[in-house]
Amino acid sequence: MNVIVAVDKNWAIGKENQLLAKIPADQKFFREMTTGKVVVMGRKTLESFPNGLPLKDRVNIVLTRDRNYKISGAVLVHDEKELYTELKKYKDEDIYVIGGETVYRQLLDACDVAYVTKINYAFDADTYFPNLDEKSEWCVAECGEEQTYFDLEYYFYQYKKM
Repeated sequence: MNVIVAVDKNWAIGKENQLLAKIPADQKFFREMTTGKVVVMGRKTLESFPNGLPLKDRVNIVLTRDRNYKISGAVLVHDEKELYTELKKYKDEDIYVIGGETVYRQLLDACDVAYVTKINYAFDADTYFPNLDEKSEWCVAECGEEQTYFDLEYYFYQYKKM
């Protein structure tokens, strides 16, 4: 499984259920990587999308404890056992964990590759991704060139589990 995330210099990912920055090249990268694939997310992440609707051209799997929650166009699962049963239907390399914080923390150990957009700025934030640089089982496999969007510098990284 893969994980895909944009983080700031403190590994923050969001505030009040919103992304910290919307960088067009990062959003394009996310779209290119996940279109035609399976995306796994929590309910709050789904609700942060435009109109709270699932992403187009992907299998959307939403992990929520709320058994009364209903959404058209997504597969709802209510615990990790249900999730892993559902994920058996797909190739491991086609699955992308896309957030939020709780889902990232629950599923990171099951992932082998992490696509991380690192933004060289410290935002005011309330949600975080585990710092892969502090985890001995993860190493940087690739690091892209510095890019800028207005005054934000950012880099595309690929981490692999050793």
